[in-house]
Amino acid sequence: MVSGNIYFKEYNSLKLEKIQNILNAKILNTSNIKNIDATMIMVSDLMSDVLSYCCSGALLVTSLTNTQTVKTAQVADLCGIVFTRGKQPSNDTIELAKKRNILLFVTDLSTYDVCGILYSHGLEGI
Repeated sequence: MVSGNIYFKEYNSLKLEKIQNILNAKILNTSNIKNIDATMIMVSDLMSDVLSYCCSGALLVTSLTNTQTVKTAQVADLCGIVFTRGKQPSNDTIELAKKRNILLFVTDLSTYDVCGILYSHGLEGI
């Protein structure tokens, strides 16, 4: 027997400040991360997949560092972007993220490791 609403699943969330700490990530643009929650993670280098499958409040994990990533994050209403393997976005990408209030992180971890760590802390993937 199934209890509760089978059409709505409750998801865990993590504060971006905690995510920064557990990924040992560097913030590339200033933002108040203390009160922002990530509800899920979306992992993709295909921005068309992000637009097709992502949901509001998700955190994007990617190695794609161009301005299109920031534009996609804004349209999809994502809470932030984690760039993996230490890949640094261009200054144009960082400036665009500042203007659009999209938080950017960089971590030296691989995409696989980032996903595993976030999953082990309760964030599910899309």
